[in-house]
Amino acid sequence: MDIVSNIALSRQAAQQRVMDVIANNVANANTPGFKAERVQFSDWLARQSTSGVPRGDRNIAFTQDRATWREQQAGTITHTGNTYDLALTSDGYFTVKTPNGPRLTRDGRFGLMPNGTISDGAGNALLDTNGQPIVVSQTDTRISIAGDGTVSSENGQLGKIGIVKPADPMRLAAEGNTLFSTASPTAAVASPGIVQGSIEDSNVQPILETTRMLDGLRQFQFVSQFIQAESDRQQSVIDKLLSQSN
Repeated sequence: MDIVSNIALSRQAAQQRVMDVIANNVANANTPGFKAERVQFSDWLARQSTSGVPRGDRNIAFTQDRATWREQQAGTITHTGNTYDLALTSDGYFTVKTPNGPRLTRDGRFGLMPNGTISDGAGNALLDTNGQPIVVSQTDTRISIAGDGTVSSENGQLGKIGIVKPADPMRLAAEGNTLFSTASPTAAVASPGIVQGSIEDSNVQPILETTRMLDGLRQFQFVSQFIQAESDRQQSVIDKLLSQSN
């Protein structure tokens, strides 16, 4: 395959990646705490070493899938009335204990487990400021959670939810749709602004994502047509050369 088709294919592969990411955003438009993903591309330069290349045109630019990042703006807050549903108005994250270690999340759909721990839907315990699960006893029947994360009942304070913020949000690595691991250090958020009985919705805007999907589809189709046209041109040249040699 010639260099022109290779360059076009690199662009087509990039557009396919864009479509996959947008489709995942749309699929999670109703996932609490989900952050929309975006793809970042860059040029990968390859230097031509053949003779006869025009001056200034020795570098060939391929499209490279460089990184995927998440938009950090908060989603809207929806009131549910459930005692253990929590929403954050700050830019911090809840910390939950998973089999793979502590993970960060904005998904505030928590509930009470039989052992008394406050956990997410997968059974991962919500951690306090000391990195320990918060335990609610059977005698604690009226649970209130303050804006600073303090969990209390009629029997007194039970703990304080730990809300943290990574030093570099761009280094968060997704594990599923709502859990994140981070390679950068985290710091406690002094005023997390927790809202009890509410959840943060996904920040995905379905209409905007649909528009982006249509634009991505048009670009993908354009590159496909270009590759087909180039293939037809090459086949035409080959056919003419063969007919002249016979």
